[in-house]
Amino acid sequence: MAMRVEKDLRMASGDGENSYATNSRTPEKAILENMPLLQKAIQGVYTSPSCERVMVVADLGCSSGPNTLLVVAEVIRTISSQNMADGRAVELQFFLNDLPSNDFNLIFQSLDQLQHLIAGKEEAGSKETAATPPPCYVAGLPGSFYKRLFPIESVHLFHSSYCLHWLAQVPYELSAGNYQNEGNIHIGKTTPQTVIKLFTEQFQNDFELFLTLRSEELVSGGRMLLTFLGRKGEPMLMHGEIGTMWELLTESLQSLILKGRVEKEKLDSFNLPLYAPSADEVKAVINRTKLFDIEHIGMVEYNWDPQDDNLDDHMVPDPASSGINVAKSIRAVLEPLIAGHFGDDIIDELFDVYASIVAKHLQEGNAKCPSVVVSLKKAMH
Repeated sequence: MAMRVEKDLRMASGDGENSYATNSRTPEKAILENMPLLQKAIQGVYTSPSCERVMVVADLGCSSGPNTLLVVAEVIRTISSQNMADGRAVELQFFLNDLPSNDFNLIFQSLDQLQHLIAGKEEAGSKETAATPPPCYVAGLPGSFYKRLFPIESVHLFHSSYCLHWLAQVPYELSAGNYQNEGNIHIGKTTPQTVIKLFTEQFQNDFELFLTLRSEELVSGGRMLLTFLGRKGEPMLMHGEIGTMWELLTESLQSLILKGRVEKEKLDSFNLPLYAPSADEVKAVINRTKLFDIEHIGMVEYNWDPQDDNLDDHMVPDPASSGINVAKSIRAVLEPLIAGHFGDDIIDELFDVYASIVAKHLQEGNAKCPSVVVSLKKAMH
């Protein structure tokens, strides 16, 4: 049965040991590192003529867990200080968007933590009188960001963290019962060039569609801050990057095939609806549409192990422990997709094997995962 991305793609729900809420430290690092870019985008919108009374902000692919609130709290803090400095009273409307299967309940239950987040940051910062937070309204918005989500020219700022590497669908040619990518779950060493081309074209078409839709929804001078998995160079297979993660997961599935736990056909018919572009690929699509001006584009890199904050090249001190951390973070992202295709009964065993294989890989040295960060302003025509 073909994968239905809108129905099957979601992060592991709840706030338990294997949930995304508990295992999303890498996106948290990126959000915190990109705060200056977010603040600059907010200030750019705040000073535009379209933001007199209300600023509308949308977080696309918000998922669930504490990271969603980090973005909301930062916008509130920035607008509070701007309002106080300018004597204005701009109110805030937030839309938290994700696919309908997302755990929106967990988000809404955690909204009462917002005030603590804002207050905590203010206490840790300046001793000056804290600005009064502006009126703020939060709504959930289920739906794919590969479709229109908002009325024309109604949004001031879009934020999206670790979502745009997800494609609208697995390329049709790979999901029509034609196993062109045999023995792989994504782009691996044995993936034919024709399959790589299919993934590349799917990303380019999807990203161009995303930009077109958001340009229609943004006000004049509106901004977007986007972070998503990428790769440092043009060659599709770069050692230590995100592709290697999927190759090791393929290896884990193949070991279960040898044990008779998974049918080979199940592996051959499964492809991740995902693509990690280079910064040049991203720039080329943006420039081709002529819809946005690029205010910033760059790469950030984090260790595979979300708990390892050592930014230098180094030997992994405890590969076994790091293997478990990596397996938990990948499980939190992929469990629903994998369980939907292979069945729930292999999940624990699969990720135990994966933790062991990743640990062995990390014994050779640390591995990093690059991401593309791009800040855009709607082009004036």
